[in-house]
Order: sequence, then C-alpha cells, then structure tokens
Amino acid sequence: MFPEKIEKAFGLMEQSIQLLKQSLDTSFLDAYTENGENIIDNFQVRVLDGVPDEQTAQKLKTIYQQLQAIELEPEEIRRLSQLILLKGNKTESLQANHQLTPDSIGFLFVYLIEQLYSPEQSLKILDIATGMGNLLLTITLNLNIAKYTVQGFGVDIDDTLLSVSATNNEWTKATIQLFHQDGLQDLLVDPVDIAVSDLPIGYYPNDEKANEFDSAAEEGHSYAHHLLMEQAMKFVKPDGYGLFLIPTNILETEQSSYFKNWLQKNVYLQGMIQLPDELFKSVQSRKSILFVQNKGEHSEQAPEVLVAKLGSLKDPTKITQFFQQFEAWKSSNLK
Repeated sequence: MFPEKIEKAFGLMEQSIQLLKQSLDTSFLDAYTENGENIIDNFQVRVLDGVPDEQTAQKLKTIYQQLQAIELEPEEIRRLSQLILLKGNKTESLQANHQLTPDSIGFLFVYLIEQLYSPEQSLKILDIATGMGNLLLTITLNLNIAKYTVQGFGVDIDDTLLSVSATNNEWTKATIQLFHQDGLQDLLVDPVDIAVSDLPIGYYPNDEKANEFDSAAEEGHSYAHHLLMEQAMKFVKPDGYGLFLIPTNILETEQSSYFKNWLQKNVYLQGMIQLPDELFKSVQSRKSILFVQNKGEHSEQAPEVLVAKLGSLKDPTKITQFFQQFEAWKSSNLK
C-alpha cells in the first residue's frame, strides 16, 4: 500500500494535469510535462497569451498550494510520477517501446549493480535508450539511498519522452544528464562504469550507419536492440558491465548470428536472467536481463555462464533464492 500522502498527492496531480490538458488542448504527456515544470518553478502557474484562462489558473494555484504542503522524498516523487504516467497511459495508449519499465525490474537492476560495485566507487551509468527515464531514475535514486554517488546519462531520440524524463529528474533533483539524439549516432558521452537499458525492439532504418557495427545484418535492416547494445558498450570502460533488458529469444532469431559475432569479438557474455512469465502477455513478449562485461585487464569469461530464471517477483522466497544463486555464482565466477 502507498502512504496516505502519496494517495493525496496523486489525486491533486491528476486534477492539475487534466485541467492543463483541457485548457491547453494538448496530449496527456505534454500536460504532464507542463504541470511538472510549474511545480519545479516553485509551484507557479505559467500563463502564455492568456492560456490557461484566469479561472483555470486560480484552480491550479489552489491545487498547487495543497501539493506544496505535502513533503515528499525523491523516491516518493518518482513513484508518484510513475503512478500518474501509468494511469495516463490507460487513456492515451503508448506504443510498446515507449512503456515505462516496471519498478520490479528496476529494483532488480539496482540489486545487480549493488552486487557488482561497492558504495566506495563513484558510478557513471549510461542508458542508451532512456525513454521516459523510469529505469535510470529508479537506479540512480535507489543507489543514492544505498549511499552510492551516481551520475546518470540518458539518450533518446523522442523529445516528448525526454521532456517527461527531464521533468522527473529535475523534480527529484537526480544527477542525470540527458541527450536528445539518435543513440546510434556519435555521442558526446564520457566513458561510464556501466550501461543499462530497456532496449526498444525493432529494426533500425539507416542501413549505412548500421553497417559500422559488428552486429549489423548482412542484408536488409538490422535489429536496433542489437546495435544499441553494441553502441552502449563502446562507452563503457574496460572491465565495465552492461545490463540490458532484451527479448528472451535473442540468441535464436534470424539475426542472432550477427549478434553473436559482436558478443564473441567484443565482450564476455556472463549471464542471462529470464524474468518471470507472469510479467508478459505472450511467449513472444517474454524478456530477460542480458549481463555482459567489457574485456580488460581485470576481466575474463566466467567459467560458468549464469543462466537463471526468476520464478516470481511477487514471492519473497523465490526472490531470495535468486539472490542466493547470484551471489554464489558471483563468488565462484567473477574476478
């Protein structure tokens, strides 16, 4: 159950976004961003050319006064924002690649990073296809709670999704820098310790650019999720890790040979963690976390590749069993 203050804040946020959506005659996501910018601007209502009108602006001011009185921690703000976005998505459907990464998966990423790095290390984390940014924000804020110093970097080509991410990052005061560009073009990102991403699934239309990658298909369009994973790992330091949410059948598709070509040449495939079937509507939509490591002086191929399947993310016993399996595997297989 969510605390009473989050339920109250949710109701107020929903009211203010609907007022802005109607007044500005805009989409839910644009109204969400406008509302977030008002909140960040010390709960001030922005009026341009008489919009929103005086009556709506007054209603918003009253709502903002109540909202401002509710004290929320950064992680509570993130959870609130996720609830609002999930509710909004029910009225205005987003395409599959634009959906929020669920918290249950985000927290699993946090756990894996905590297993791979100690709090003494300052971490730079890259999400090559950040979308609305829930995965990167979940990781950043929860590692902060665990006393890690984190700098996040998010890249996305969709300016609407990136605006949502920027709003949530600023409201939670998360240390995340965003780049509005195609993740497969030249990026102005410094080397990072780890790459994460809930990768968009589909084809990349620019064959000429795709051919610069080891995972490119020999004919026709290449899979964007193959190319993006390869691109992300180019920005990870030697010995650094990549954690990617990918289709479970990634090693069995018609383009899997090209993907395996990149894997063998550039990284160590250290593990694959299949997520519970209960999270997905069909066999085809099932996903796993692929766990790779860049080659370097302090890394080697694990003698035993981790192959695990999570039975459930709702059953604490099954989660504990997975944690024990991962920690035993790590002590025997990672340098």
